[in-house]
Amino acid sequence: MSTFNDDDIQDDWLVFTVPEDSSGGRLDKILAEIAGDTGLSRSRLQQLIRGGAVTVDGLAIGDPKARVDAGAALGILVPPPEPAAPQPENIPLKVIYEDEWLIVIDKPAGIVVHPAPGSPNGTLVNALLAHCGDSLSGIGGVRRPGIVHRLDKDTSGVMVVAKTDRAHRTLAAQFADHGRTGPLERAYLAVCWGVPLPRTGTIDAPLERMTHNREKIAVVARGRGREAITHYRSEESFVSPGGEPLASLVRCELETGRTHQIRVHLAHKGHPLLGDPLYGSGFRSKEGHLGETAQTALARLGRQALHATLLGFAHPANDEEMRFESPLPDPMQELIDALRG
Repeated sequence: MSTFNDDDIQDDWLVFTVPEDSSGGRLDKILAEIAGDTGLSRSRLQQLIRGGAVTVDGLAIGDPKARVDAGAALGILVPPPEPAAPQPENIPLKVIYEDEWLIVIDKPAGIVVHPAPGSPNGTLVNALLAHCGDSLSGIGGVRRPGIVHRLDKDTSGVMVVAKTDRAHRTLAAQFADHGRTGPLERAYLAVCWGVPLPRTGTIDAPLERMTHNREKIAVVARGRGREAITHYRSEESFVSPGGEPLASLVRCELETGRTHQIRVHLAHKGHPLLGDPLYGSGFRSKEGHLGETAQTALARLGRQALHATLLGFAHPANDEEMRFESPLPDPMQELIDALRG
């Protein structure tokens, strides 16, 4: 067992006193209650206890279940966060907002959020590691950005990323709640083939990854897959040069946030997104009905016509309601203008 004296306490030590009403309680539970503002989760505290980094009255205790008495001095030696496995890369970021807790960015199309097989670098995480540097406090003990939600590689728009453990836990809880009891709000703009009817509605259809093609998500029978709910509203309709209904600008608000949710739900309704190679390949022949300018604009877009335009949430530090908007990127706006023409 190791000991330390008051004179040995350095800046890396956090010291607390067990309150009277917690006497006899478990060490990990008491620490989680009285050290909550430090951003250390209970699981992280349990790791530190087992690693010998927690002391009770100067003695290192390795059992998270150990009982402690009122008035005992609890010390936590917080090790520096381990370096992140992904490496920082100097990739430009469009920052909408940033403070010590979080960063809100406007993600461009074409960038993957997190390193994965086939995309080990050049990702948003690599860019954030370079941009944020030492301001990342160590999510789960590792100095890395806390990804609480994702956008597909070829979907652009607004995203929030946590910079501390506490911010990560709070934001993740809001996204898990899907805004049903809080201010979380997510809205997307999409250009789809045809005109969805009714023009305003809700698509409530569970989703599941396909077994024979792991890249694709499919609507499955109720009772299978994961709940997925998309609210949509047709904002504007476009006609072909011959006057037939051709495409629509649709605003989608997510009640859940599943992989490819909007793309799959609209395709399931018979209205896949323009430019979507995964769910709209059967509509490629319709591109010939577009005017020449719109065909050129769609080719320039080179991806599904989907943009995360709005994100709202409660700030993890003070519950202030935050709301951020991202304008349509030029290629998608040019497609819409061409369809209008």
